[in-house]
Amino acid sequence: MKHLASQMAFFLGHRSNRRNLRFVLNFALILLALVAVYSMAFHSLMAAEGREFSVLTGLYWTLTVMSTLGFGDITFSGDAGRMFSLLVLLSGVLLFMLVLPFTFIRFVYIPWLDAKASAMTPRELPVNVSGHLVIVGRDGIAMSIADRCRSYGIAYVLLLEEEALAVDLLEAGRQVVLGHLDAVQSYRAVRAEQASLVLALHDDLKNTNIAATLREVSVSVPLAVGINSPEAADILALAGCNHVINFTRKLGEGLARRVFNAGQESNIVGRFEGLCIAESPAGRTPFVGRRLAETGFRDSFGLNVAGILRDNQYLAAGPDSVLQSGDVILLAGAEDKLRAYDAALAFENDVQMPPALILGGGRVGGAVAETLRGRSIPFRMVEQNAALRPKEDRGSFIHGNAASIDVLARAGIGQTRTVVVTTHNDDLNIYLTIYCRKLRPDIQIISRATSDRNVASLYNAGANLVMSHASLAADMIINLLVPGRVFLITEGCHIFRLPSPPSLTGVHLRRSRIREDTDCNLIAIRSGQCLRVSLGPDDVIQAEDELLLIGSEEAEKAFMKKYHKASYSNSRLKML
Repeated sequence: MKHLASQMAFFLGHRSNRRNLRFVLNFALILLALVAVYSMAFHSLMAAEGREFSVLTGLYWTLTVMSTLGFGDITFSGDAGRMFSLLVLLSGVLLFMLVLPFTFIRFVYIPWLDAKASAMTPRELPVNVSGHLVIVGRDGIAMSIADRCRSYGIAYVLLLEEEALAVDLLEAGRQVVLGHLDAVQSYRAVRAEQASLVLALHDDLKNTNIAATLREVSVSVPLAVGINSPEAADILALAGCNHVINFTRKLGEGLARRVFNAGQESNIVGRFEGLCIAESPAGRTPFVGRRLAETGFRDSFGLNVAGILRDNQYLAAGPDSVLQSGDVILLAGAEDKLRAYDAALAFENDVQMPPALILGGGRVGGAVAETLRGRSIPFRMVEQNAALRPKEDRGSFIHGNAASIDVLARAGIGQTRTVVVTTHNDDLNIYLTIYCRKLRPDIQIISRATSDRNVASLYNAGANLVMSHASLAADMIINLLVPGRVFLITEGCHIFRLPSPPSLTGVHLRRSRIREDTDCNLIAIRSGQCLRVSLGPDDVIQAEDELLLIGSEEAEKAFMKKYHKASYSNSRLKML
């Protein structure tokens, strides 16, 4: 009863619900007045036929006829009475069977359900919550970060001001608190002053307001924001932001790093102090058709094979894995070893390397172009909006629709080795990927995915590599929370580091069975200040070591479940 009373108080606390209730009461009064008029008319017409009935009988007849029950125990004998009966019946069908249910559902039942759900949405966290991530955002990046936090057992909460969205996300199992983003009380309610990080993911103006409001609560809590325009970086830094991140620029740089340079077969895509992770297509090497144990990567080049990308999937390659022409080899080692690998294989130095094609000249496409320019890789950008022509354009900008064969021919689709698809529309990216794959079955196609759910579709369309905007942003935020914990190689393949589990202490790598049991590959070991990069089967894992591993998210979960069971359970906030 107490719970019902609290829900009623919450329901009546909304001005719109009070207005709806007044409308329903007015409708009920009109309906009652009509029943009273019909009852009086009933008595008058019955009196004209020489019959008398009680007041209760008149009310009984009116309600049974209006509700279409019509028991037939009381009927008129004259035409006037029968005409009146038809009027009562038709008005009853209209009001009782159509208007009344609609009015009740629309103005009472649905608002009541909404108020009930809204009343159950948390308005604050427990006072003892600390060390959590506060996400102030509602887009795909925010949802991807929330899901990644749940996978890694990191406590988080989404601060939202839209009740309907908050209810939906709460029902989906996400941690939510409802509050106004420009209210100091909202940040106190999510215990922002005790958080490990607050992340703002709205537009630049709103993020500035969020930063100013948060700093009224705490001047020391770390604050990260995602920006839309580079010009906002200085302003947000002045507003108190510790980390100002241009996710679209980072995505463009990541896509550009996947474009292979002339005469360079190993393309470095990630660095960890002295360790480099590089991609090398197997098709141009003499290793196709050979087992990894026969290639001599470790003995001849001082490199470890961290895995193989085959058919858009990561494989934890072992000594017996056979390389295929379409494989991309993931190599781990020092940069000088990678360059020695390129020199030793003496790949043809393509001085006249054809330009790479960038389809889309927005923020991501611009970042790709700038990164390629810095690497001295020629490119041509295809963009329909002439206003996006870069100032430093030196004939590299092709104005036109990338879906036109004539435009692509002018850009050099017949000669290029790589196409980078960068538009913000995933439907268009899929379309362009299919089109370019049909035109050039032999080229490398790198595509951007705005939404995680379209990654598989882009791979099915023919992309060699897909990078998700949301996944990349999620990895960057996880790295702020746990520095160096995770690095995205490609969609579905991560590098992560974890402390050495007790069960592996003193174990030689040949006996560890890490790859066989978890599908993770061990690529480096940190022992104190020393990072061991070129690992062999006789290397031993020590108690204080830190392991650097590569694998899919499922492989990481398998490793955690097998070796770190105590820390594997997800730490979820207990909401009020």
